[in-house]
Amino acid sequence: MSETSVDVTDLFISSGHNYFGRHGKGSENHKIIECEEIELVAGRGVVNDRFFDYEEDYKGQITLFDYATYERVKKRFELPDLKPSAFRRNVVLKGPDLNALIGECFSLGEVELTGSQEAKPCYWMDEACAPGVDQFLRGYGGLRCRIVKGGTLTKGRQTLKRIS
Repeated sequence: MSETSVDVTDLFISSGHNYFGRHGKGSENHKIIECEEIELVAGRGVVNDRFFDYEEDYKGQITLFDYATYERVKKRFELPDLKPSAFRRNVVLKGPDLNALIGECFSLGEVELTGSQEAKPCYWMDEACAPGVDQFLRGYGGLRCRIVKGGTLTKGRQTLKRIS
């Protein structure tokens, strides 16, 4: 088991899908809400989020995004006012290599997650951020996770510990 400190910088929920499942239909405009804490329910998702009870054993019950990747996008595309919410991931954090957590069970604060797969970017990133962001994010789109043990996740310093 390895343990490290990470900083949870941003937490988000949204009641609806702006891009997911919208191919050929155009985007929507569901507000993304910044939270100080979010409630995770094992096997179901983040309370009040669009993926809560989306489907049984859904691989993206919660999504994580790397703050360093957010900063790289801002710099590369000259977007000083870009907000972390543009990526529509639930949790933005500083510290871990998210791709290294694919297939791993780990705790983040009091919750336990299993890294399912990369939250692959798609062409909608070009609309949400800027043309070219979709390609730029390939391999760095974030991490989709299943929630193994629920609880409350808050902003600030958290301990990330690999369980498997």
